[in-house]
Amino acid sequence: MAWDVVAGTGGRSAGRGRGRRAGDVVLGSRPAHSLRLPPRTRYGPREAAPPIGSVAERTVPWLRVAAAYAWRVLVVGIVVYGVFTVLGRFQLIAVALFLAFVITSVLRPLADLLNRMFPRSLSVAVAVVGSLLLLMTLLALVGNAVAGESAKLVGEFRGGIHRIELWLQQPPFRLSPGKLEDLQRQVVNYLNTHRANLLSSAVSGLGRIVELITGAVLALFASVFFIHSGERLWGWMRDQLLPSGARPVWDRAGRAAWRTFAGYTRGIIIVAATNAVLVGVALFILRVPLALPLTILEFFATFVPLVGSPIALGVATVVALAGRGPLTAAAVLVLIVVIGQLEGHVLHPLVMSWAVSLHPLVVAVSVIGGSIVAGVVGAVVAVPFISVIWSVLRALRTAPT
Repeated sequence: MAWDVVAGTGGRSAGRGRGRRAGDVVLGSRPAHSLRLPPRTRYGPREAAPPIGSVAERTVPWLRVAAAYAWRVLVVGIVVYGVFTVLGRFQLIAVALFLAFVITSVLRPLADLLNRMFPRSLSVAVAVVGSLLLLMTLLALVGNAVAGESAKLVGEFRGGIHRIELWLQQPPFRLSPGKLEDLQRQVVNYLNTHRANLLSSAVSGLGRIVELITGAVLALFASVFFIHSGERLWGWMRDQLLPSGARPVWDRAGRAAWRTFAGYTRGIIIVAATNAVLVGVALFILRVPLALPLTILEFFATFVPLVGSPIALGVATVVALAGRGPLTAAAVLVLIVVIGQLEGHVLHPLVMSWAVSLHPLVVAVSVIGGSIVAGVVGAVVAVPFISVIWSVLRALRTAPT
């Protein structure tokens, strides 16, 4: 029927070809104005074809939304796993650079303040060397405290172990002296049997110490350059690795990532210092042995959110039980609850909210996932890593003002 409906058969059509009538149509040619009928379909004349996507729209809405989020979550999980896998292959370099970023976030404001009075190089040198001297002085104080109380501590711990044995013989445990002696004998036999494995573990531990020293030197070396000329290093990487059209967007994302990382680092240091001061004062009041080393342990353990501080205070509880008895240990247990409530409901909301805005469930899952992938290092790095990724996504999604 398409050949019967032809418009404009006069004029141009009549003047083309030899002996061609006005109504003739040559195959392969197209009239100036033609009306094409729609192709025949399986639908009736009054039934229109369903629009594209109507079959997908018949799916349950929540299932469609869940599927859309599911593949995105899978992609993000694969990327995060790949990043942690690559970092695990170069763990020493990754840890050293992470420490360099931590040192830079802490000492950069001090260097900028000193730069108002001194040249940049001198300001960086004063900030780095002064921080090293302060850290070495603190470690020396801890060593002197442990060495000065070593003889006293040995006697206290022996008496504390005897008190623990007497406590275990009472209700509700009711352990007989024979069982305790058997337990001690099993421990001694285990140590004698696995002496070779313990020695090999100690030798491998010396190798780990060498790696730690190498990583610390690399971190200090990198932090000097980051503090001195971090802006220039970022500008060089941005201009060399990114196309010109993408530089403004990724520059905004990079600066947002650094603000988040620096804010998290400073915030967690404030939280750790507050916890350490409270724990140190309480341990000194309770006259718990090794109060200063336990305070330092509490400070560094707080860098692992949610789980680090309770573990450190658990060690303090064992020391208090062995050195001062059950009542002091119970007081330290109460201190664990108080410090946990203060950290979770006061310090983190006040200090960390301006740096990162992560739900406690996200923090817990990040810490557990990081510890599964990379052990203690992964548990420490997981929360700032997730915080940086979240800030980068927000910066890329938000239009510049």
